Amino acid sequence: MGIKEEIKQSHFRNAYQKAFINILFTNNWLEEQVREMLKGEDLTKQQFNVLRILRGSYPEPLSTLQIRERMLDKMSDTSRIVDRLVKKEFVNKQTCPNDKRLVDVIITEAGLKKLEALDEKEFIIEDSLQNLSEEEADTLSSLLDKLRAEQA
Repeated sequence: MGIKEEIKQSHFRNAYQKAFINILFTNNWLEEQVREMLKGEDLTKQQFNVLRILRGSYPEPLSTLQIRERMLDKMSDTSRIVDRLVKKEFVNKQTCPNDKRLVDVIITEAGLKKLEALDEKEFIIEDSLQNLSEEEADTLSSLLDKLRAEQA
C-alpha cells in the first residue's frame, strides 16, 4: 500500500513533501517493529544500540564519547545508558588508562549472549524488507545517504 492510502491523503504539495512524509511514516513503522522485537527483553532501543556498537568493536573497548558518536540517536544520554547496562551486567566500564578523563566500556559475555539471542528477532525485521531486491535495498541506502550528505 502506498503512502497516500496508508495515511488517506490524496494530494501532496509536491514530490518532496510526499517523500518527507513517507520517510517519517516508514521510520515510525520500523521503530514499532524494533519496539516489538525488544518487548519483554528489558532493553530500550538506545541500550540495544549501545550493545550493538560495543559488539562491533569487541574485543576493543570504546569510550563513552566514541559510543555517543556512533549512536543512532545522538541526543541520548550515553553515560546513563551505560550505567544501566552495567547494572544489568551487559557491559563493564573502567577509567581509560591513557586518558583518566575518559571511561572505557566493553561488552561482557552476558551482553554478547543477549545480542545473539536478539539476532534471530532482528532477522525477522530484515525479512520485512524482503519485498525489495538486494539491489533496491542498496539503492535505497545510497539515496538516504545522499539525502543526509546534502545537509552536511
